[in-house]
Amino acid sequence: MTSKKVFIVAGEASGDFLAAGLIRQLKTKYSDITFSGIAGPKMQAEGCVSVYPIERLSVMGIAAVLKRYRELSRVRKQLIAQLIADPPDVFIGIDAPEFNLDFELSLKQAGIKTVHYVSPSVWAWRPNRIFKIKKAVDLMLCLFTFEEPFYQQHNIKVACVGHPMADEIPLEQNTQAIRKELSLAETEPVLAVLPGSRSSEIKYIAKPFIEAARICQQKMPSLKILIPAINETRKAQLLAAIGPLADEVNLMITVGNAREIMAAADAVLIASGTATLEATLLKKPMVVGYKMSSFSYAIFSRMLKIKNVSLPNLLAGQTLVSELIQSDCQPDKLAKELLPLLEGNEKSQQMKLAFEDIHRALKKDADIIAADAVFQLLES
Repeated sequence: MTSKKVFIVAGEASGDFLAAGLIRQLKTKYSDITFSGIAGPKMQAEGCVSVYPIERLSVMGIAAVLKRYRELSRVRKQLIAQLIADPPDVFIGIDAPEFNLDFELSLKQAGIKTVHYVSPSVWAWRPNRIFKIKKAVDLMLCLFTFEEPFYQQHNIKVACVGHPMADEIPLEQNTQAIRKELSLAETEPVLAVLPGSRSSEIKYIAKPFIEAARICQQKMPSLKILIPAINETRKAQLLAAIGPLADEVNLMITVGNAREIMAAADAVLIASGTATLEATLLKKPMVVGYKMSSFSYAIFSRMLKIKNVSLPNLLAGQTLVSELIQSDCQPDKLAKELLPLLEGNEKSQQMKLAFEDIHRALKKDADIIAADAVFQLLES
C-alpha cells in the first residue's frame, strides 16, 4: 500500500481529542502514513507535527474572532499555498468551521480531498452554510444521528460516527473511588465549575460562575468547589478574572483533570459547549450558563433558529437542563438552579436517567467508524 500524507487542523481541546483518536485508527490502516497540521498535545502524542499553535485558533464570539482575523487569515492563506504546492492525500478539518471551511473550499477547488469532522450547527443557525459545505467538503463526519439526514437531503457524503467520548467513558462511574483519588470525603457535597476553555469564555463567564458558587457555599458551608483549568495559562487567566473572589470563596483550581473533577461532583456549573457532553456522559446533573460580548450576542441571537442550545437538551429533544444565557447568566439565577441539584432533587435523578439513554445511543466506536470513512475516501 502506498504511503499517505494527512494534514489535519483542530481548533481547540475537544478537536484535539477527536483528531487524536482518528489518527490512532488511521495508523492501523496504513503502515506508512504521516500527519501534520495545527495540533494539540493529544495529536502530537500520536505523532502529528504541529505547524502553528492550536491556542491561537481557540476563540469564541464574533468580537474575539475579529480581533484575530488578520492573523488567522494570514496563517490560513500561507498554509493553503503550501498545501497546494505540496498536496496532502487528504485534508481533515476538525470542527472550527469559521477557519476550516474556507480552508477546505480552497483545497477542494485545487483537487485535494477534504473531510470535515463535527458538523457545524447548520440545523440551529445560518442554515445557508450548507451550500458552502457542499462546495468545500468531500466527506462530513457528524457526531449525532439527528444531523445525518440534513446532509443526505443535500446529497453530501456523510457518516455518523457517534462520539469517541461515549466509547471512552464507562456507562457506570465509581464516584467514591474517584473521590478517594482526589482526597475528597465520600459525603461532602462537591460542585464542579467549568467556565470554558477559551480565553474569551473565561473573560465573560468565570466571575458570574464563581459568584454563583459562593452563594451556594453560603447556603451549604461544607460545599467543596473545584474548578479544573485546561492548562496553566488558563488557570492564570481564571485567577485574574475572578480577582479577590479567589480569597473570598473556599475553592480549589486544578489543571488538566476536568473529567475526574466532574466525575467526583454532585452537580456541575458549566459553560455551553463540548464539555456539557462530557458531563452528560458522566451522568452529572448540571446547570448550563453562557455569556459573550454584547456585540457577538446581538448577532448570534438573531441567527439562532432553535429554543435550546446545550448538547444534553438537543440530544434529549427536550429541556432537561436549565440554560441561563447572556442576561440570564447571573449569579443569583445560577445558584437558584444549582442548589436543588446539589441536594439531589427529583430533577437531578431524571437527568441521570436521561443521560444514560443518551450515552447508550452515542456509543458507536466512533474512532473506528471515522477512520473507516476516511480510508474509503482515500482509496476511492
